[in-house]
Amino acid sequence: MRAWRQNQFEQAATLERCPKPSPKAGEVMIRIAACGLNFADHLMQQGRYQDTPPLPFTPGMEFAGSIEAVGPDTYCPPLGTRVAAFAQSGGLAEFAIVPANRLVPLPTSMSFAQAAAFQIAYGTSHLALDHRANLAAGETLLVLGAAGGVGLTAVEIGKRLGARVVACARGAAKLQAAAEAGADVLIDSDTPDLRAAFKALGGVDVVYDAVGGPGFHAALSACRPEGRILAIGFASGEVPQIPANLLLVKNLSVIGLYWSGYLKFAPEVLSQSLQRLFGWFEKGGLRPHISHQLAFEDYPKGLELLRSRKATGKVVILNA
Repeated sequence: MRAWRQNQFEQAATLERCPKPSPKAGEVMIRIAACGLNFADHLMQQGRYQDTPPLPFTPGMEFAGSIEAVGPDTYCPPLGTRVAAFAQSGGLAEFAIVPANRLVPLPTSMSFAQAAAFQIAYGTSHLALDHRANLAAGETLLVLGAAGGVGLTAVEIGKRLGARVVACARGAAKLQAAAEAGADVLIDSDTPDLRAAFKALGGVDVVYDAVGGPGFHAALSACRPEGRILAIGFASGEVPQIPANLLLVKNLSVIGLYWSGYLKFAPEVLSQSLQRLFGWFEKGGLRPHISHQLAFEDYPKGLELLRSRKATGKVVILNA
């Protein structure tokens, strides 16, 4: 089979011919139709992600396709069933082996591309806003990096939970994408005085930050007493250092959210969240935003779109 292989950190992956895998007990082989890219894929290429596999490895954390083969003594849906899976790596290949308990059958109305773009982005935002921050109807949610893969889902889910959603992103095109996702207020991240722009909102209850950098500090100053700040990621490359005295004076909480970490200590939390999200999709309540669908051979182009922050929503690699 063909597979992209990362053989050295900080170097481009190479497209290679590899042996086709075989599932063992408890495992399923998926014929991959689409693989969603995440900023974590860029960090893995550099060896800087917290769960980077040992070299060499096949990138691609989340993907969708159909069940091709099943290991012995394994309970799973029938062969040919359309499924999505999260496997941390292995998605940028023609086939992948996945534990059977990681499979999520797809709604009939969901395409493979939508499914490949769905789990991490929507799962992250739902767990962050609902499970961790307890975002309530009527509260103000500020989303930093609001046009990115997870940012747009935070806007959507924040609106669904009844919040007033403020989207911060760079440029008119990205702000328009956030508006289409339901944002009530739009702020350009290139605004000269972000701190003043955020304070003019009248106070923020929850901050959703997948970017880090200066925007985090500006948002911190705009939080109401008992505000919650969700640390989702650091796409800017700058990990904010937080003055603890500000947390104390305003009774603020800084909350970390690492979505796949729940697989290790509370997988049922992920399962329940995804069931709810797929239910919302079936009812037409969620609209996955895919800005680029690229051919399998164009994986490096997709990774560059993430690195340069030129994509809105998700980038998906198709395996025709």
